[in-house]
Amino acid sequence: MLSLASSTLLIKPVRCGDGIEKCAPPTGSGNAIFYVAIYLVALGYGGHQPTVATLGADQFDESDPREMASRTAFFSCFYFALNLGSLFSNTILVYFENSGSWTVGFWASTGSAVTALLLFFVGSPGYTYVQPFGNPFTRISQVFVAAYRKIRVKFPEGQELYEVAPSSQSSIRGSRKILHTNNLKCLDKAAIVTQNDRLGLPNPWRLCTVTQVEETKCILRLLPIWACTIMYSVIFTQMSSLFVEQGEVMDTHLGGRGFRIPAASMSAFDICSVLICTILYRFVVIPTTSALSKNPKGITELQRMGIGLMIGMLAMVAAGVTEIHRLRNVSPGETMSQLSIFWQVPQYVLVGASEVFMYIGQLEFFNGQAPDGIKSFGSSLCMASMSLGNYLSSMLVKVVMDITVRGGRKPGWIPEDLNSGHMDRFYFLIAGMAAVDFVLFVLCAKWYKFINLEENEEEEQLGEEHGPDRIV
Repeated sequence: MLSLASSTLLIKPVRCGDGIEKCAPPTGSGNAIFYVAIYLVALGYGGHQPTVATLGADQFDESDPREMASRTAFFSCFYFALNLGSLFSNTILVYFENSGSWTVGFWASTGSAVTALLLFFVGSPGYTYVQPFGNPFTRISQVFVAAYRKIRVKFPEGQELYEVAPSSQSSIRGSRKILHTNNLKCLDKAAIVTQNDRLGLPNPWRLCTVTQVEETKCILRLLPIWACTIMYSVIFTQMSSLFVEQGEVMDTHLGGRGFRIPAASMSAFDICSVLICTILYRFVVIPTTSALSKNPKGITELQRMGIGLMIGMLAMVAAGVTEIHRLRNVSPGETMSQLSIFWQVPQYVLVGASEVFMYIGQLEFFNGQAPDGIKSFGSSLCMASMSLGNYLSSMLVKVVMDITVRGGRKPGWIPEDLNSGHMDRFYFLIAGMAAVDFVLFVLCAKWYKFINLEENEEEEQLGEEHGPDRIV
């Protein structure tokens, strides 16, 4: 739709939009098709990326230590592949954009989507498919409703909570049992068996199993960790917004005075940093930390995410320092700074290194800590973090401008003319917010209780037969 709309309705005259020749104002129908198309891209991406990560993780048997190691490697390969695609987007497609060949860029993107779909179909016969476990929102609602109905019920002495017959399989079809934890005890009331519950078949809106309660607890425990990752997404968003604006008012010449580097193409340094750091992490960091800590993973996912947040904070400090030097190298009356755009390389490299720790750590953590019935929900949290980070970044820019403009007497920190503003202060503000967020993240990580699944060995000891539901 974007390709067709661009060639027939939006790009007029041909090759306009190259920074020199302006395009004619779009028609109402052209605008409508454009917005429908980009929202379809967002819809498809939101459905595609979380489920691809989940489908990939489903190919590995969690009970096999060797396959679990391969599963960890998969998330690194997955993010590596994403960044290879981004490298193409931020070099070849940006070249098309700057030369006014927007339609060619959209058709190239269409071709890549068709190629990906064909590759997916070719591999489909060999995939392992995990059947859906039902609607998790219904199960979660049942826990809250049952707990509320028993809000005045006291925990009986010596009586354990409700669970199905001995087996590693829970009442949620295809899902393993989750062992009881002692936090968020108010929800445990949903699994207390009252005298009324003993009459007839259990009503799931009045009595829930321990696994069902623990599934709800898992989601609630994930949310504070997830909320702390939104601030990192604000840092990541600057790479495609303020970093580009900063680069456009720097010296973009390469070597001689002929070839100019598009400011948006500087993100190629971020992508190269991701690719290099992914390899280094896999083959250097993990073996070294594994030998020191006796942990096969080297460092935990939460430690990895914390390191990523700290590196992201350093990237904002580097961006602020670059902006200070850029302003010092602006001649009076000039709009462009004499500072080379390559001063931006450290901030892009640091963001790339932080992605390897934060985003890959997020994928592993949320997928691994989500119960069997809601694995794709765990992967979706990563995407939601990125989306909310974009919104929060836009809101932060608006609030900062409203405060710093001061009734029109000051240009503000991020004015249209960056030379009259102080974007460096905005970068340092984000770095300060990231530091506070890191402290909150550490506190949430210390509070967090990891999911504890009933081991398959218990099922072997108790036998293969599945008895009727009972009180245990």
